[in-house]
Amino acid sequence: MALRTPLYPAHLEADARMVEFAGWDMPVQYQGVLEEHKAVRERVGLFDVSHMGEVLIEGPRALEATQRLITNDLSRCADGQAQYSALLNERGGVIDDIIVYRFSPERLFICVNASGREKDFEWMKAHIGEGATVTQRSDDWAQIAVQGPLAAGVVDALCEPRVIDLVYYHFREATVAGIAGCIVARTGYTGEDGFEIFCPPLKSKQLWDTLREKGGTPCGLGARDSLRLEVAYRLYGNDMDADHTPLEAGLGWIVKLDKPGGFIGSEALKAQKASGLKRKLVGFKLTGRGIARHGYPVLSQGLRVGEVTSGTMSPMLKEPIGLAYVPAELSKEGTVFTIEIRGKPVAATVVKTPFVTKSASK
Repeated sequence: MALRTPLYPAHLEADARMVEFAGWDMPVQYQGVLEEHKAVRERVGLFDVSHMGEVLIEGPRALEATQRLITNDLSRCADGQAQYSALLNERGGVIDDIIVYRFSPERLFICVNASGREKDFEWMKAHIGEGATVTQRSDDWAQIAVQGPLAAGVVDALCEPRVIDLVYYHFREATVAGIAGCIVARTGYTGEDGFEIFCPPLKSKQLWDTLREKGGTPCGLGARDSLRLEVAYRLYGNDMDADHTPLEAGLGWIVKLDKPGGFIGSEALKAQKASGLKRKLVGFKLTGRGIARHGYPVLSQGLRVGEVTSGTMSPMLKEPIGLAYVPAELSKEGTVFTIEIRGKPVAATVVKTPFVTKSASK
């Protein structure tokens, strides 16, 4: 039986269509993906992301210990700032992509993907070293993403202290809609402005209902996927995994190979960088009819040379877009290859990403 978030009753009340995702019973849509996508691009949308996991790293050497686990460099991150990063295996493959919230050098809060709730926690616990402890906190939090051009005003009006002054990827603890002990972060997965609010699970429906009263449109996984793909945000399990490195996935900007002491997987990445990438994740648009889906073959001169990792019909562009791994020599903008869609080759062209430029992705 699939797991359920604290907001599961709210989804049923709203007649959401539920599907299983990463072991969780989640809403894929309410009124329709296109309507929900538009609500986020033009107004404000609400997403239940309580299936995500949370891990707390504490101790006198918490910062130093976490530095060895992640690709990015937390010494460049101030208290009250969040940082996008990744956990890697020794081969440089991506175990998960994460966000680290730095409360202090002795207290770091990490949000992991739903599929990484247990595996990430166990991996961190096994590799943390001395001077720090790792605590599983996933059941202690519900999480609601409030996204769109009107999101900041909606959330700020409910917060004490106010949060409108927070810049992108910063956070603070606040009381939200009368609910104490929340964490409000100016982050998101849509390319729009907005916040992600961590709150006590038993108070999550109260917060959800209040946000709906203030104009928030409930949105499901369908819109979440089309929104993130338009701005080319990677999805773990599709666009990156344990067999692909962050360099191949186009996430070199979160990899700090010059970080003192290195990190798990850094030697493999140094070797890969020195020898040159053999494959790269690229954005493409189909020039023929169809929609390329995850796993569809990429062909060059009739031979399979790669595969699609994500694809959809962009609601904003009204064009089929996607991401795919291709040999490095086919990764240059303007390069043409074909994608096999239901047994038929369809032409595609490599394009610059993001496909759509919105506020938070600028």
